[in-house]
Amino acid sequence: MLNLFNLSRPWARRQMVRASILAMALSGLSSMPTLSLAQTGSAANPHEAIYMYKGADREAWLLERARKEGGVVTFYSSLSPTEAAPLMREFEKKYGIKVEVWRGLSEGVVQRVVNEGRARRHVVDVIETNGPEMEMMARERMFSEFHSPHIEDLPQGMIPKHRLWMPDRVNFFVVAYNTQKIKASDLPKHYEGFLEPKWKGLLGIESTDAEWMGGLVNTLGEERGMSFFKKLAEQKPDVRKGHILLAQMVAAGEVPVGLTIYNANAQSIKQRGAAIDWVAIEPTLARPQGVAVARNAPRPHSAALLADFMISPEAQALFNSLGRPPANMKVRSTLNNFKFVMTDPSLVVDEAEKWHKLWMQLFLVK
Repeated sequence: MLNLFNLSRPWARRQMVRASILAMALSGLSSMPTLSLAQTGSAANPHEAIYMYKGADREAWLLERARKEGGVVTFYSSLSPTEAAPLMREFEKKYGIKVEVWRGLSEGVVQRVVNEGRARRHVVDVIETNGPEMEMMARERMFSEFHSPHIEDLPQGMIPKHRLWMPDRVNFFVVAYNTQKIKASDLPKHYEGFLEPKWKGLLGIESTDAEWMGGLVNTLGEERGMSFFKKLAEQKPDVRKGHILLAQMVAAGEVPVGLTIYNANAQSIKQRGAAIDWVAIEPTLARPQGVAVARNAPRPHSAALLADFMISPEAQALFNSLGRPPANMKVRSTLNNFKFVMTDPSLVVDEAEKWHKLWMQLFLVK
């Protein structure tokens, strides 16, 4: 079983690419100022009047015009096919608008959206992926603010100040364990408990989770946080590429305990009967995921209709049934019923290079 990887491996190089995107790519992205509505006025938002329509007949108004746009809408997302498919089927059933889905990893979504935008290839209508990547695209002026009657049902603290994307689901970094190898009662209450010698050789982390490191250090404080990660490195955790892969390996017993598991992944595998469960260990970090409409969407009415649907109680309940913690507070869920610390996607982007370098030094380069 491989504990560490080196940069000669293709998937290690992909990690370097992802970190570069998050930290500095897209032409100095991280240094760009946060946008305001004054900076992105109607001249820069050709569909602003459509997206911000607030009439009581909004849904019917959008649907009537969406059908005249060809009855199709294009959706870019990092949602897995097993999650995107039922959501899009429900939308198609409700409105009769076909959804063309392009799926990629979050960094792939960023690259595709920005490259198309810069080339003035206006293809995508709606974008949905991780909060930090949504923030990157917002800074590149790829999005436009949109109105929805469901926005008031979202946690207002999750909504970015520029309002160019809206939270539609939440990712929690939790600890997952193989139920045939580890007892829940043996798990510590705090991450620092995994520094005990008995956990050496039993732990796994995901190779791209420098964001998790930054969030924990910011929460615990520099001295305490860095002390934890230096000692964690001495435990020689198994480093694996891919959150879904790590969760699958926990379920298979190859990695008894995963420290940086998305609870949605663990929950989905658990619901299929696998030997895996998860627990929120303090401090539990949460990251908002978001949805946005493309500023230059070729089908703006369809785009607004789909974005509105994604944060509606109907879609949010479906998210919940699929094991994805919903953002809409009208949907009750056991998937977010614990204490957590919400990360700021803007700060994640700004600090990406710093934490990537430290993560590489501790866990990825030997």
